[in-house]
Formats: sequence, C-alpha cells, structure tokens
Amino acid sequence: MAVNQLNYSENISIHTNEGINCKTRKAFFPIIFLPLLAFALALHLHLTVPNNQELSIRYTYAAVLVAATALYSILCLLSLKIEILSQKLKHFVPLITVAVLLVELWDLVTLKLALLELPYFPGPDKVLSVFKDDWQLLLKSTLYSLRLMFIAYLIGVLLGLVTGITMGWSKKVNYWVTPFLRVIGPVPATAWIPVAMVVFPTTFSASVFLIVLAVWFPVTVMTSSGIANVRNSFFEVARTLGADKKYLIFKVAIPAAYPNIFIGLFMGMGSSFLTLIVGEMIGVKAGLGWYINWAQGWAELHKVYASLILMAVIFSSLLTLLFKVKDKVLIWQKGLIKW
Repeated sequence: MAVNQLNYSENISIHTNEGINCKTRKAFFPIIFLPLLAFALALHLHLTVPNNQELSIRYTYAAVLVAATALYSILCLLSLKIEILSQKLKHFVPLITVAVLLVELWDLVTLKLALLELPYFPGPDKVLSVFKDDWQLLLKSTLYSLRLMFIAYLIGVLLGLVTGITMGWSKKVNYWVTPFLRVIGPVPATAWIPVAMVVFPTTFSASVFLIVLAVWFPVTVMTSSGIANVRNSFFEVARTLGADKKYLIFKVAIPAAYPNIFIGLFMGMGSSFLTLIVGEMIGVKAGLGWYINWAQGWAELHKVYASLILMAVIFSSLLTLLFKVKDKVLIWQKGLIKW
C-alpha cells in the first residue's frame, strides 16, 4: 500500500513538472520571436529605404539577413523539444536582438543616410561582400596567420614553462634569471622589431621571435610564481610516501601550479594576437596583418573592416578553446573565470 502511494506521488510530481515546463516554454515562446522581428525590420529597411551613398549594392547583407532568419527559425522550432537549447536561446535573445538592430543602424547611417561618408565608413553590405569577392586571399591570409601564431605560441609556451618551472623550483636559477627577466620582459615585444629585422634572415623568423618573446614573459612569470607558492605540506606528504625529486616536480608542483599556468597561457595568447598583427606588417608575404596593411595602402577600408571582423571571430574562438581546455583540466574551477 505504501509503495503504491509512493509511486502515485512520484507520477503526480512528474506530471506537475512537465506541466510547469510546458507552461514555461509557452510563456517563453513569444519572446524568442524578438530576433525574428529584428531581422525582418532590418531587411525591410535595407530593401526599401533609398541609398544615399554612391555605391553599387551587392545584396550580400540582405542574403545574410535571410540566411540568419532561416537559421534562427529552425533553432526556435528545435527549442520546443530541446530544453537546453531553449535555455540558451532565452539567454541570447536580448543580445541577438540588440546586435541585429545595431548592424541595421550601421546600415542606416552609412549606406542609407550617408551620415558617415565613403571610403572611411562603408556599410555592412560592402563589408560583407568582401568575404564573397576576396575569400581566397582572406583564406590564404588566415592560414598564414594561424601557422605563424601556432608555431610561435607553442615555442613561447614551451620556453616559458621550462624557464618558469626551473625558476620556481631552484633558488639558484631564480637568482640568475630574475634580473634578466625584469630587464627584458617588460619591454614590449614590438619594440624589438628593428633588432629582429637585422638579426634574423627572414621576416617570418623575425615575426616568430617577436611572438615567442611576447608569450614567453607572462608564461614564465605566472609559472614560476605558481611553482614557488605551492604549499610545503604537499611536498612533505609526498616525501613521506616515498616520492623522489622527479615525482615532486611533475606530480605535485606542476599540477598545483595549474591555475597560475593557465593565467599565463591566457595572457600569452592575448599578447600573441597583438604581436602577430604588428609582426605581419613588417614584410611577410601573407597574413591578416599583411592584408590590413595592403588594403589600407589601396584605401579599400571595407576590406580592413572585413579582416577585423574575421580576426575577432578567430581570436575569440581560440580563447574560447583555451578556456574549454582549462575547464577540463581544472574541473574544480570550472566557471570561476568565464569567457
């Protein structure tokens, strides 16, 4: 009898929760239409308001709005069945709506009303058309930039980890390396461009050196700080259990310093982005920095804006990937630092 009553109460609880979720989704469903209204308004204004800038329209912006509307409509339908997607949309609805309206405002003050004049302020249609017309050169530049950054970033991280671990573990190494670190480290990596151009045989190797220097300093500082600040009790317990020096370094000190190491990795990646673009402007054959310099030389600022958008997407994605790795390694700190 008691078991039947328990099952009956559980069924009532399940049905009640399903009813609440259903009501919540129905109440939320009209809200998710806000971005669709924003897409429709932007498309209507773009197609109906007369153009005042002397510019041929490619309708790339209109095609993007139509594609975004179709994609978002599919997501809305799927959100009725997928709870996680529904929560995600609920979170991003205001951001998507405001973003679409801001882009349309950009279209109005440039192409439609000509409040901001060419060639300095092209509209979204002209900027987005770059991805269609110049995609091959943009793709080549992106691949060159990623190759340069990954090679230099990995070298800088490896050198920074080795230097930081040895400095944090050995007082003698710390004594001799710290003065060098304090003199060389704070100098911006881009300030070494004249020296790099003379010392290194190619512009590619010079750019690698600049990025390595930009990454090495923060990784070294944060790693050495993390190693040096590991609690002595950790080492005492490990020694009591028979741990040798190698075990203390790789199984105790380094894992305990992971939070500081990841902060150094984040700082190094941010510095690498800046140094990458500046380094590619000193004469490499291709790359996003080279592309910006080349487009600016021809006064094609719409290509500059397009490359800036592309860089924002790529660099943000790389930082997001690094944060995902950090959350996997430091599972107990997941969500402590968000991106």
